[in-house]
Amino acid sequence: MAMSLPTPFRYTAPPPRKSATGATAEVYAQLASDFGMERPATFVVLSSAPELLTATWALMRESLIAGEGDRTGKELAALGVSLANRCPFCVDAHTMLLHATGDHSLAEAIARGETPSDEGHARVLAWGRASRNPGAPELTPYPFPAAHAPAYIGTALTFHFINRIASALLTESLLPGSAQRFRAVRSLGGRSLARTVRRRPAPGAGLTLLDAPGPGPDWARGTTVGPAYAALRDAATTGEGLLDEADRALVRETLQGWDGAHPSLAWECLPDRSRPGARLALLAALAPYRITDEDVAAWRKPDHSDHCLVHLVAYGAFAAVDRIERSLPVRTAKWRP
Repeated sequence: MAMSLPTPFRYTAPPPRKSATGATAEVYAQLASDFGMERPATFVVLSSAPELLTATWALMRESLIAGEGDRTGKELAALGVSLANRCPFCVDAHTMLLHATGDHSLAEAIARGETPSDEGHARVLAWGRASRNPGAPELTPYPFPAAHAPAYIGTALTFHFINRIASALLTESLLPGSAQRFRAVRSLGGRSLARTVRRRPAPGAGLTLLDAPGPGPDWARGTTVGPAYAALRDAATTGEGLLDEADRALVRETLQGWDGAHPSLAWECLPDRSRPGARLALLAALAPYRITDEDVAAWRKPDHSDHCLVHLVAYGAFAAVDRIERSLPVRTAKWRP
């Protein structure tokens, strides 16, 4: 009997990578050319819902990769977000990507849990970490030029979304056997991506995958980040159709009062498994690492495909992103040189 190889995917079986066609194949092609990875698990897991896949890639490409600003700085912002959200998969990925930028000592300092010695780097990392918490003092003033704010904010919001998808639907191990725990492996992995990471492609290619997105929020006006954010917002919020009005109201009310904290184990507002859809959506929003086999099994029905599960998790994840986005002091913050 042939043994099946372990995969990073929990709860879904994404379509085989070689079977990709249309927009999905185009995303994989852009990932290979602009990100340096052909089919990273964080995107393959979304391929059951191509509209989510294309919008998530477009936002990451137009902010982290093609957006204005230093790639090291934007990687630090993404890493700060991932630390705040307790997403080991993404923390390891961005530590390796810092190696790819050439900032090896910075990457290893953060891997050891140290504060970067450079004040500018430390402030950007702190800004990313604080972005989970509305009103946090580290959010103002900007630790980057104001002209780069759309790319930095877009990067942070991208990873508030991707962290939740990864924590809910992937295992914690970035590489087989958690090999990324070894410094030599992190460094070697980063060096293999260096050529791609150190160049900045022209903005706009991510938008070619989208179907007439809106202009996006004011903080990204006039950039390619805005339409990409609008596309992800539209794609993710369609998942609300998987819940009834009472469950949608519970999600809205819970997120409206959320202060950025990680819920305690005695989370009184979390419904039990008699309301499995609301439970999954709220876990995806605030504590995706606590989703269990039992939670998914309670919600699954014969007509609940992988496409449905990905959309429900994305709906919850974006509910948190929306709360964070609306709370960021993007119109009043000033850049301090």
